[in-house]
Amino acid sequence: MRPLYRYAQLDRLLNPQSIAIIGASARPGAFGERVLSNLCDYRGRIYLVNSRYERIGDRPCYPSLAALPEPIDCAVITVAREAVDEVAEQCIAAGAGGMIVFASGYAETGKPDRIAQQQRLVQRARESGVPLIGPNCIGAVNHRLRSRITFMPYAAMLPPRPGAVGIVSQSGALGFGLEQAMQHGTPISHVLTSGNSSDVDMADYVAFLADEPSCSVIALLFEGMSDPQRLIAACERAWAVNKPVVVCKLATGEFGAQAAMSHTGSLAGSQAAYRAAFARAGVVLVEDFEALMETAAFFAKAPTLPKARGVAVLATSGGAAIMAADKAELHGVALPQPDAPAMAVLQARIPEFGSTRNPCDVTAQVMNDPLSLPACADALLDDPNYGALIIPMVFSGPLSGIRVPYYNTLARRTGKPVINIWLTEWLEGNGAAAMESDPHVVLFRSMDRAFAAIAAWHRRADLRMAPRVTGIRLAPAGAREAAASLLATASGTLTERESKAILAPYGIPVVQEVLVQTADEAVAVAAGTGYPVVVKVESPDLPHKTEAGVIRLNLHNEAELRAAFAAVMANAARVSPAPRISGVLVQPLVPAGVEIMIGARVDPLFGPLVVVGLGGILVELLKDTAIGLAPVSAEEATTMLDRLKGRAALHGFRGSPPVDIAALAGIIARASEFIADHAGEVAEIDINPLICDGARILAVDALIVKS
Repeated sequence: MRPLYRYAQLDRLLNPQSIAIIGASARPGAFGERVLSNLCDYRGRIYLVNSRYERIGDRPCYPSLAALPEPIDCAVITVAREAVDEVAEQCIAAGAGGMIVFASGYAETGKPDRIAQQQRLVQRARESGVPLIGPNCIGAVNHRLRSRITFMPYAAMLPPRPGAVGIVSQSGALGFGLEQAMQHGTPISHVLTSGNSSDVDMADYVAFLADEPSCSVIALLFEGMSDPQRLIAACERAWAVNKPVVVCKLATGEFGAQAAMSHTGSLAGSQAAYRAAFARAGVVLVEDFEALMETAAFFAKAPTLPKARGVAVLATSGGAAIMAADKAELHGVALPQPDAPAMAVLQARIPEFGSTRNPCDVTAQVMNDPLSLPACADALLDDPNYGALIIPMVFSGPLSGIRVPYYNTLARRTGKPVINIWLTEWLEGNGAAAMESDPHVVLFRSMDRAFAAIAAWHRRADLRMAPRVTGIRLAPAGAREAAASLLATASGTLTERESKAILAPYGIPVVQEVLVQTADEAVAVAAGTGYPVVVKVESPDLPHKTEAGVIRLNLHNEAELRAAFAAVMANAARVSPAPRISGVLVQPLVPAGVEIMIGARVDPLFGPLVVVGLGGILVELLKDTAIGLAPVSAEEATTMLDRLKGRAALHGFRGSPPVDIAALAGIIARASEFIADHAGEVAEIDINPLICDGARILAVDALIVKS
């Protein structure tokens, strides 16, 4: 992994005290002319470089970088691609703090010669220690210095206020579109785009903003990268200084994912791996582009730890209250009822045709009693049950903006955010900009996005309070060596029997079986183990036994066993091409229980992953799974189980005993240790199903695919 740039290495480039525009021009529309125009409010020193001009406007124009009176911090290269290499050498020789290259036509074309040209440019930048942004880049903006180093049209720049959001965008155009949130109140510190990300990339930007004092929250619009571990390392740096990183990931489809023999490969694709990596790094992941800036602004204003997990809703509309209840349930946000002191205030202020239950409906009577809403809001946020107050704004009227200073005072006094949900279709109506620009009042334009952000706030708080458990191995001593010895003699797709023998040293409880060649041998084995039994054809070429019809369950006597033996062998014989068959497994039938699937695979970008979900055939039907970066601790495995939509099945369902969660989490953790230990020789594993009945947990089938 290439090391991240340190803050000091990018400081001159991204916090420049001097900027040189190389290829400066007086021609309207030229990149050099546009950049100069966009720097009209810049607080540093500007130098123009172009040998064809002596002056541009009232500024002198220098023939070369060598002629400048000082080494410049940021060299903006606006010349055509064919001239970039020569200019870059001049920047390096002149001791520039960094370079920004706008020119296109490099690696993005896919042409070998252009790829090589970009590689040469990057090699020179790294050899010289002069960081390079681009090529094919739109630019970078620093609102504190009012440096707008871009050819994009000028937008009014405001100095960042406390709670400013730093924007990092892999898409230049979308990044500058996000910046326009500033026009309706969101403070912005930086807009950083990476173009081809040939040298300075999104990971470097995130690491820089983690240490940048003017930035409170990092908003990242992200598509993908060849070395995502660098981005995770940057997010961990931001976590270390308690600076939230909010990410919207584009390109979430799984097309082109590596084909896999087991369920695991289709369930643990690249998007799932990104989710797991972001979750471990404490990143807040939003599902939609529209949620990125709203959520980032929320985290800039909300305290790190909520004072309580409950949320109060104070609506002037019964419909808005119902909407809030629906979204709270969807996102798992608690709406507890108020304690007696708060309830007394609500009952005194809310008419009988309203509702004092949370979510509260104060009704439109607030128009006749302007003090009722503030009184109820005070009472609710003073209630220790609540860590935040939601006030849906269903209509923009004269009072919408008047109440903002009161909400500010209330939020500051209690240390709890006041969240306004702007439900009116007059998007920029009275009060909207005042709410967004207020440092303590939050505005969302979606009830769903608001509750999603609150749920993410709670999850992040849980992660910050939880101890980081690392380096604790649960696998028995000698497990790695024992499994490695067995793996050394195997190849390709291992049989169930071979797979279970390799997993057993890691403390994975597996059902015992006997391999037989004839029906008579099967009957003899069953006589020893007792009925009922299961028979399965053993073949490395039949990983999915149910689909091939080579498994029979719940056989209660000799006659059923002989018939089943004949049937599975006949079905195996019908498979084309003919599979290799080593015999038939006879196993005792494991009584019914909750079926869990544990899988693991080695991802080409993230390395070993572990996946858990409801087992049997439901795993592919429901796709209710949770992914973790292997190895996971038992605590992380427990969290993965808690993320399953079907988790209620684990806690006792319709009279079944609750599953021993601690034991199951330990098995998941040990399976993750197996894939982490043997990532160089194992491509994937699939333990499915793992039958759980109270404290009895047994793997009745397993598959290992070697790499």
